[in-house]
Amino acid sequence: MAPAAAVQQDRGSGESSDLECPFEELRCQLSEDDLRETAYEIFIAACRPSAGRSTLTYTPQSEKEKERLERSSSVSPTLQKSLTSAAASKMKKALGLRSSSKKSPSPSRSKKPQTIGELMRFQMNVSEQTDARVRRALLRISAGQLGKRVESIVLPLELLQQFRFSDFLDAQEYQAWQKRNLRILEAGLLLHPAVPLERSNSAAQQLRQIVRGAEEKPIETGKNSEAMQSLRTAVMSLALRAPDGSTSETCHWADGFPLNLRLYQMLLGACFDSVEETAVIDEVDEVMELMKKTWTLLGINQTLHNICFTWVLFKQFVVTGQVEIDLLGAAENQLVEVAKDAKSEKDPLYVKVLSSTLSTIQGWAEKRLLAYHDTFQASSITLMESILSVALPAAKILVDDISHEYRRKRKEEVDVARNRIDMYIRSSLRTAFAQVMEQVDSRRRTFKKQQNPPPALVILANDIGDLARKEKECFSPVLKRWHPFSAGVAVATLHACYGRELKQFLSGLNALTPESVQVLQAADKLEKDLVQIAVEDSADCEDGGKGIIREMPPFEADTIMADLSRTWIKERLERLREWMDRNIQQEVWSSTANKEHYAPSAVEVLRIVEETLDAFFDLPVSQHPGLLPDLVAGLDRTLQRYVSQVKSGCGTKKSYLPLLPALTRCSTGSKFGVWKKKDKSPSTQKRQSHVGSMNDSESLELTQLCVRINTLHHIRTELEQLEKRISYGWKTDFSNKSNETLKVASLNTGSVLEAKFELSHNGCKEGIQSLCESAAYKVVFHDLSSVLWDGLYVGGTAGAKIGPFLEQLESNLEVIANIVHTRVRTRVLTALMKACFDGFLLVLLGGGPSRAFSKSDSEIIEQDFVALKDLFKADGDGLPEDLVEKAAMTVTDILPLFSTDTDQLIENFRYAVCKANGISSAKSKLPLPPTSGLWSPTEPNTLLRVLCHRNDEGSTKFLKKTYNLPKRL
Repeated sequence: MAPAAAVQQDRGSGESSDLECPFEELRCQLSEDDLRETAYEIFIAACRPSAGRSTLTYTPQSEKEKERLERSSSVSPTLQKSLTSAAASKMKKALGLRSSSKKSPSPSRSKKPQTIGELMRFQMNVSEQTDARVRRALLRISAGQLGKRVESIVLPLELLQQFRFSDFLDAQEYQAWQKRNLRILEAGLLLHPAVPLERSNSAAQQLRQIVRGAEEKPIETGKNSEAMQSLRTAVMSLALRAPDGSTSETCHWADGFPLNLRLYQMLLGACFDSVEETAVIDEVDEVMELMKKTWTLLGINQTLHNICFTWVLFKQFVVTGQVEIDLLGAAENQLVEVAKDAKSEKDPLYVKVLSSTLSTIQGWAEKRLLAYHDTFQASSITLMESILSVALPAAKILVDDISHEYRRKRKEEVDVARNRIDMYIRSSLRTAFAQVMEQVDSRRRTFKKQQNPPPALVILANDIGDLARKEKECFSPVLKRWHPFSAGVAVATLHACYGRELKQFLSGLNALTPESVQVLQAADKLEKDLVQIAVEDSADCEDGGKGIIREMPPFEADTIMADLSRTWIKERLERLREWMDRNIQQEVWSSTANKEHYAPSAVEVLRIVEETLDAFFDLPVSQHPGLLPDLVAGLDRTLQRYVSQVKSGCGTKKSYLPLLPALTRCSTGSKFGVWKKKDKSPSTQKRQSHVGSMNDSESLELTQLCVRINTLHHIRTELEQLEKRISYGWKTDFSNKSNETLKVASLNTGSVLEAKFELSHNGCKEGIQSLCESAAYKVVFHDLSSVLWDGLYVGGTAGAKIGPFLEQLESNLEVIANIVHTRVRTRVLTALMKACFDGFLLVLLGGGPSRAFSKSDSEIIEQDFVALKDLFKADGDGLPEDLVEKAAMTVTDILPLFSTDTDQLIENFRYAVCKANGISSAKSKLPLPPTSGLWSPTEPNTLLRVLCHRNDEGSTKFLKKTYNLPKRL
């Protein structure tokens, strides 16, 4: 497999700095070179043939020396095995490792190694001089310890006795060599012994003193020197201790933890090519077989070898810059054996080593995996997968086979790999989210040239959407190998992170603003994108992704926007009501305020209403089904309130109608009748209350009432236009389109919205009608009362005709024509005409004791009424003739009664009263008919009033006899 292209070669030192050795630190000053030289010495010694076979020999550089030694001893056949005979490595094939790519020796080598021995020397970076010295010493030791196994000697002790100062280049080299061997003895026998050491052990105290003394001054290592004898005595006493307290046949000086693993690690390091450090040597099978010879001396077994070799493979991958993924693959394959060992091997030391090693591997891997968005890119995704392939098996062994407490409490199987991937995803995305947030401010500054730069949360939402897509496309396909819905977990994490920021933003939000709208829209889009990824990723899961979706409580952006919109609507309506109440109190209803003769306050109210609708339709929730009706209903209620204020305080038809005086009879031949004052009945008091309320509106001028009428008409017209714009599209251009065209287009696009200002429409309709009547009856019964109610026919018809009333009435008609809008002018004139007809009739039927009519007066009365009608007809320029005649029908029907004979009137009256009261006998007493106000030539009260105003003997006697009506009040 090719190296990961995205990982640079020079990364090794930086990336390995956080990779600590899983084995404990040695509590003495031994460098890596010290350990490597000692490991090499142990390796050479362990490969020495046992007693009874040819002894280990040394091959020096000098040809003479070589020929001399070859005559006295033979070389180890294994070490001297030719490299050219090495077959293809079975171990490399099993581990999935490639063959070394080097075809020729490095320029740094004088010659290519020819034997396993030479290869090991080269791999462990041991000089020829040092190698020759070691082999020479081993030959001497073999001669002096004939028949002894290497496990029965303490190699550093023997080496110390074999060499003198003269065997080294200088005193400094000799002294360093001596200190190294003494420190090895200190580490193996005192600091990290295989058999626990008692504090009171005298040999330990003696060895400690010797080692300390040697730090100041080299000791004499001659065979017969006292210092050497003391050293040997102390060392052998400590090395031959057995766990049960007896004396052992095997020396324990290099098999204590962690010294043994440190030394063995040095040996395993020789498996990697010293030139091409990412490759394992092709001769690894032979080298590994020779290394096994050191196991007894170092206290190594197959299980410790497996975990150590796993560590060495992983460490080599890291320190060489993480470019050779095959090394991770080899470590992964080796972990298969480690997993098998972990289930059966429960030795405390092994468990300790296993836990420490796997924890170190896992810790290094998780430092990258917990923030894999920082560590890996699309080009290095293969590296990420390889690291996961090592980290996850390590985690599984730690959980399943080492974490006893966890295993004891666990009641069901747990998918360790899936849980770990879940943790990596959530951790990395939280980290990535935090980093994106930090970049938002700088991103926002890039928009500073825009007039309205997007809010931070909008930029964040866009960036998180990109991050989610990158996760789905780049990382999720790899993570899905261990987690069935890895992308779902990722987007759920991002959803939660953004949700927290959104919640914080919304907590300080009390009103809908352009910024909040943009944020909520961005949040809604992001949520939809994240949910879509989760649904697609979880399609094949057992629960269909319901578990992940439950982790994503909705942002409810639509609901929030709707709620904020309702708050916005409420605030707008409150401001409109406050403005309206304040300004309508200041309205003077002047006809000169504008050329259209309607109230300026209405113009402003409608302007605010239109601006409110404009602002609403700019909101993103304007199409929300419940909001527009809420807004229109609120505006409708507010406008209705304004409409009510417009028509309030203007009086009513009843408030201007005069109270009818009590009935009396005329004195025969008298000029005026005398009227009887009747007791106040409840109905009379009620009418008097109208008179009282009339005073509140007496100060209003006709022009002001006309302005109010125009104002209501203007509001109604404008509301129709607003309804049209709402229904067919608020932003639609209506200038060149018919209603039918707009309706068809809106139906085709499905944009027709129902919005009616019903309360305001009805209020305007009723208000216009009420104001027309108020204006009409105020003019007739208040403004012109002096020439109508108080003047017409008072003292006789000849001297008090209708002329003065018509003159003043015509002036009021001109005011109405000049001020009232043409669309409602007819309604005002019609109301005024009816008021005039009612007033004329009331003068005839209830004009009081100052009026009395003879039969001959009927002609003048009819002429006056014709003149009144003609005024409204205006020779065809006024009201339509049929409308005038229809309104005059009641008066027209009653006028003939004033020319009817008195006897006939009395007969008609008797018949009407009997019929109305169900009286069959003409001699029965006739009840006094009540005043209904429904004047008619056949209505009893109408006939009675004509008789009361008839100035002749017959009517006076009849009224005296029938009802005993007085002649005067």
